[in-house]
Amino acid sequence: MPRIEPIPLEELADEPRRIIEEGVSDGTYATPVPLQIFAYKTAQILMTNAARAVMGKQSLLGGRIVELIRIRSAQLGECQPCMQSRKHESITDEDVACLVAPGASQLTEQERLAVEFLDLLSADHHAIDDDVYRRLGKVFTAAQIVELGFTCASTMGLHRFIHTLDVFGTSPPAIAYSHEQIDSAYSDVAEQTSA
Repeated sequence: MPRIEPIPLEELADEPRRIIEEGVSDGTYATPVPLQIFAYKTAQILMTNAARAVMGKQSLLGGRIVELIRIRSAQLGECQPCMQSRKHESITDEDVACLVAPGASQLTEQERLAVEFLDLLSADHHAIDDDVYRRLGKVFTAAQIVELGFTCASTMGLHRFIHTLDVFGTSPPAIAYSHEQIDSAYSDVAEQTSA
């Protein structure tokens, strides 16, 4: 069981349940469990799903690079559900294997540098210096570099958070399911339990 017990599907509000059921059915999400946890804050699951729907669209980097970043971030953050899913039709198992050692792969120069930037941002952001930006500037515009930075930062944080939830854990949850905790603050829950 994850550290925060997922909301049972039958307890979910209509919109979060629809998002989860459709997303799992069409392959957008490999497992419903993280979303069942995100649904404790209804606005969060709605925002997460909306962001997923546009991920890679209207991107200056292109859907393929955004997806490679997402998968590599999942590898670095050890986020099993996210490592399993593929959200861009061009991504092959060979591409995913190349993310571990992008220098010796079939990835393009842009793809290799995007993955290298993510790896540096994740492991040693102090190593991202003028030289790294000059190399990025040879294959990306400034606008693409800004998008790359935000894409890396947002995916890294989310994957690390999902990993901390221990989505496929077998221990009892640290926080058990309680309907009163959906869309409420601690002060709200404390008032409910003391009343």
